Amino acid sequence: MKLQDYTYIYFLGIGGIGMSSIARWFKAKGFPVWGYDKTRTPLTAALEQEGILIHYEDNIVNLPEQVLQHKQQTLVILTPAIPKDHTEWAYLQEHGYTIKKRSEVLGIITASAYTVAVAGTHGKTTTSSIVTHLLHHAGVDCSAFLGGISTNLNSNLLIGSGTSEREIVVVEADEFDRSFLTLYPDIAIVTSADPDHLDIYGDKEELTRTFRKFISQVKPGGFLFIQESTDASLLNELQEGVQVVRYSFAEGQAHIQNLNINGRWFEFDVKSPFGSINNLRLGVPGFHNAENTLAAILAAQVLQVPEQRIKAGVKAFSGVKRRFEFVYEGNGKVYIDDYAHHPKEIDAFMGSLRALYPDKKVSVIFQPHLFTRTRDFATGFAESLSRADEVILLEIYPAREKPLPGINSGMLLDLITCPDKSLLGKEEILQKLRLNADFEVLATIGAGDIDTLVLPVKNILENNGDGLE
Repeated sequence: MKLQDYTYIYFLGIGGIGMSSIARWFKAKGFPVWGYDKTRTPLTAALEQEGILIHYEDNIVNLPEQVLQHKQQTLVILTPAIPKDHTEWAYLQEHGYTIKKRSEVLGIITASAYTVAVAGTHGKTTTSSIVTHLLHHAGVDCSAFLGGISTNLNSNLLIGSGTSEREIVVVEADEFDRSFLTLYPDIAIVTSADPDHLDIYGDKEELTRTFRKFISQVKPGGFLFIQESTDASLLNELQEGVQVVRYSFAEGQAHIQNLNINGRWFEFDVKSPFGSINNLRLGVPGFHNAENTLAAILAAQVLQVPEQRIKAGVKAFSGVKRRFEFVYEGNGKVYIDDYAHHPKEIDAFMGSLRALYPDKKVSVIFQPHLFTRTRDFATGFAESLSRADEVILLEIYPAREKPLPGINSGMLLDLITCPDKSLLGKEEILQKLRLNADFEVLATIGAGDIDTLVLPVKNILENNGDGLE
């Protein structure tokens, strides 16, 4: 399949973070682009402002005229989140349109490029964003498809100039629905391979097998940077000549040394087989973010970014939207928003939060994501959330799933051990903050639509400060 064989591009589920980056890529390349999504969001609004026409009702009357009239010239790109009973999808299938998953298209786009693929059940968005930033900041011509909005780029997409001899593409390699198996990277980073998406994989062993398959697709003579604690069996099917570097925060062939927390800054040295670097300063706090930065530095070193440019790039990195994002500071209060939606992610987030604010009262608002994930990891969620002084739960965000009997936020609330805990709706939370904001550090965390609370919470804090009553 060649992309140049198509003239019109239609997206089913255009508002997803991964889908939207590909939509922007096609738009930037001059293709007419349209899309459907279930709900209007800030991201779909941004796409519309960029000239992409989007509709929000599943009805074939909304299909663009050009798509209806030019079946052979139309490429339909599908997200796995589209339900099986989707009317437009059924119509396009019945009428013989070329329909490809997002991951397949990403594989086609990157097939001829020097590809840096970042995989992992946690950390891949931040790590791929740091890799992209280090290269771009150092003047290395590259493109990138990210799973979050890079604050430095203010986008989830970077398009290179195309003038370099070697096209470099950084891509977030998503394990959901086995999407990353369409990629054949020159450099692969695996940040973690903890159990997740068990609704897709069934069990941890199948997830491990799929990660092993992804790792086996690193090109001969390529590089694999893999987190120290991952299963050693993941390396059983490596191609010839692949150089493996195990890394972690505290140990491995590459690791962090001499960490100092200075306000929000994490200051540290990096020990690397490609050359150690001292006196790095990272303004996006978190032990996990220091570890992600370490992995990104390894990729930058392989791509010949000089030490001083790496140091300058790390210092200039300003983060990813909804990844340890400082939303408000003032009147003795701090408000942070984070995408954490797995117990390991919440645990890492809480550990870093406690290190930054060891003597502060920490309140957490959490929205569980998916009934199956809540069921599978309920004990882990409860343990990680119980590190807070106060926990407020929202009901589970279902995303693509139907409810499961007995699986709800009330079940999770019963397992949480911190004494101050409650289950509230969004408006109840806002009203609670308007009447009494008895906290010093507040965090909203989750992968659903909890982000719709961020601006209202920020507005309440800005308008009232310590005078909330």
